[in-house]
Amino acid sequence: MSEEEKDAMFSEEDVNLKIEKESDSEDDRDDEYEDVCFICRRPESKTGKMFRLPNHICVCNDCMHKTMDTVSQFDYQGLLNNPGMMGPVKAKKQDSDDGEEKTQDKLKEKFPNISFVNLADLQGDGGIPNRQKVKKKKSEVPPISIKDIPAPHKIKAQLDEYVIGQEKAKKIISVAVYNHYKRVATGTMDEIEIEKSNMLMIGPTGCGKTYLVKTLAKLLDVPLAIADATSLTEAGYIGDDIESVVSKLLAAADNDVERAERGIIFIDEIDKIAKKKNTTSRDVSGESVQQGLLRLLEGAEVEVPVGANSKNAMVPLTTVNTRNILFICGGAFPDLEEIIKQRLNKQTSIGYNADLKDKYDKDKNVLSKVIVDDIKKFGMIPEFIGRLPIIYTLEGLTKEMLVSILKEPKNAILKQYQKLLELDEVKLEFEDEALEAIAEKALAKETGARALRSIIEEFMLDIMYEIPKDDDIGRVIITKAYIEGKGGPIIDIRNNSISLDDYGKMKSITGASQ
Repeated sequence: MSEEEKDAMFSEEDVNLKIEKESDSEDDRDDEYEDVCFICRRPESKTGKMFRLPNHICVCNDCMHKTMDTVSQFDYQGLLNNPGMMGPVKAKKQDSDDGEEKTQDKLKEKFPNISFVNLADLQGDGGIPNRQKVKKKKSEVPPISIKDIPAPHKIKAQLDEYVIGQEKAKKIISVAVYNHYKRVATGTMDEIEIEKSNMLMIGPTGCGKTYLVKTLAKLLDVPLAIADATSLTEAGYIGDDIESVVSKLLAAADNDVERAERGIIFIDEIDKIAKKKNTTSRDVSGESVQQGLLRLLEGAEVEVPVGANSKNAMVPLTTVNTRNILFICGGAFPDLEEIIKQRLNKQTSIGYNADLKDKYDKDKNVLSKVIVDDIKKFGMIPEFIGRLPIIYTLEGLTKEMLVSILKEPKNAILKQYQKLLELDEVKLEFEDEALEAIAEKALAKETGARALRSIIEEFMLDIMYEIPKDDDIGRVIITKAYIEGKGGPIIDIRNNSISLDDYGKMKSITGASQ
């Protein structure tokens, strides 16, 4: 084969390879995600048409012109007009290794501090921004139909299957969510704009604030993000930026901006951003965070990072309108009860029918008497409270509610352990007196429903350890004496019922005789 035929064959292969690359790039353009500039990290919807380089690297028009202007200003000792730059290419065509080495040595002598980037090294997740892309905005977004929105009584009925008690809170949150999506679906009715009904949820620890919102997320087919206010700081300081709460919602919506603008954001531990008292240092995680959240709660267009918690040069940004995003804030607000008691005790007087100062000391639901002035005194600024028009409280858990939490919900703790032992073909039962004893121990810990799990883990340890040893065990009954440490559970050996202590003695005697 002659040299001319080889050159013709190589040229045909180059043309075919170029056509394949162009078709691949066209397929990528038709993808539902839009391209992001490799330098400034802005999406194509903001920058306009981009320059597409090999290896799926895109550069916007602005960055390309800035790069060319910078290179043209500094010639780097004749780099652009140097005919020796074609030396390595000529050396390859001549198939002369000695000539190639000589030309490369000359280039190194002339440009000792300049190295060129190989675009092939940028392949993979490290160099190409594949995961941090924003979905393209569709021309027609299907509107939310009012018929598809579940009625408040249906939302509450589904919450009742998972959350015990808190009837008032479940009713308020069901109506608020229903009204919010009616507002999103209609926009305006008779030119009357419906305002957002953001909520502030107050309740003691372990009463089910976070669990209520998590359950709501399972029931509604809308993106929901749960953020923690403890990590939020003012812009420019170490921690999460305030816009990161919207960025989490965008991630929950699969980077679909249109869908994220209809979602729900739950900011937990909102009481941790209260104003710090008696401090001379800058309050970067307190009042300044409240001020930064004002425009998010009210409704504004904010630039949020895609796939990150803070803005930086290597993270793409997109614009999200928070006008139709429902915000739910929740917190335990410790020491708020003392502020309420101080306000109520000012009304006490002297006489036979007077209210005593210790009247509210034994009131477990004193939080239900909260007013806006109490929250201001706690450390929340008036502008922040004004953007949360619905304020409601959750009740403290009673002994009866704790017993119901143990056995009634769909994923109750007792049902979980019964399912675990069922896999070992063992039936687990609890006496009613034993459940009451567990509830009394949980009340003494004063950590709400979270104490139930720790108590059950403690007394179920020995049972979960002993049962796999013997296949003769058919049933285990938890008694009140076992919970109180005065006895043991009843073990059913298929047809005979004995206590755990007697069962241990029997096993030890059998082992000794053998």
